[in-house]
Amino acid sequence: MTSLFIFLQHLVPHHGLSRLIGFFARSEIRWIKSLFITRFIKAYKVNMAEALDPDPRHYTSFNAFFTRALAPGARPMPADEKAVVCPADGAISAIGAIHADTIVQAKNHNYSVEDLLGGDAARAAPFQNGQFLTVYLSPKDYHRVHIPLSGTLREMSYVPGRLFSVNQTTADNIPKLFALNERAVCIFDTAHGPMAVVLVGAMIVAGIETVWAGQVAPSSQGMTTTSYSDPASTPIHLARGMELGRFMLGSTAIVLFGPGMVAWNGELTAGSAVRLGQQVGTL
Repeated sequence: MTSLFIFLQHLVPHHGLSRLIGFFARSEIRWIKSLFITRFIKAYKVNMAEALDPDPRHYTSFNAFFTRALAPGARPMPADEKAVVCPADGAISAIGAIHADTIVQAKNHNYSVEDLLGGDAARAAPFQNGQFLTVYLSPKDYHRVHIPLSGTLREMSYVPGRLFSVNQTTADNIPKLFALNERAVCIFDTAHGPMAVVLVGAMIVAGIETVWAGQVAPSSQGMTTTSYSDPASTPIHLARGMELGRFMLGSTAIVLFGPGMVAWNGELTAGSAVRLGQQVGTL
């Protein structure tokens, strides 16, 4: 069955299917959005008690429901100023050291920092021999991504690509998965060194948004890079734990740090369940 699942993913029209689902997910027609929302809550046992608005009837569309805000205090940040926090609810797909330019995807599968960040060697160089964390957001999870360490945005790139599923089965079987899929690459400067947060699209993900640029994907353009380091413009600074972006359906967030910046919590391994704000490492 696994081989069939992977084979079919190579055949289906990734973008066409995702945009079709996105059309219905954006619909504000009452019976369509209500059908999607109620069935989704039941199928995935979504905990609406954590939401800022716990009443499913109040959401104008499935996308509005899916990217719902959390109630204040639902994900408290640690008091330790040296704590590096998890950027999202989900499960760890992989965590550890970057060996030269190589990141572990899953057993027997690796990919390069350069490929992940859009093929730019200069952009990738500061992360060689650094640290990485990959978090998979399943459909039932909270789908906003927050910054794990305070930083100032330097640049953002949109990298076009495929839209393979990013669940563990696919990660175990499709080489260089995260460097193949459509993604938004966000590079930050922090007081402790460089940090990248990569929002990776996936099958039926209707869109990727950031808090500073709005919708990043889907895009009809090729690869684009926007600089935010112009001295004449107001810097975009996000304090640890602030919202960075969001997915319109389940996907993956990857965080990269420069060498010597972070020591990971040794209890965390591939498959560990994590929540936004949980301390995953220490500066």
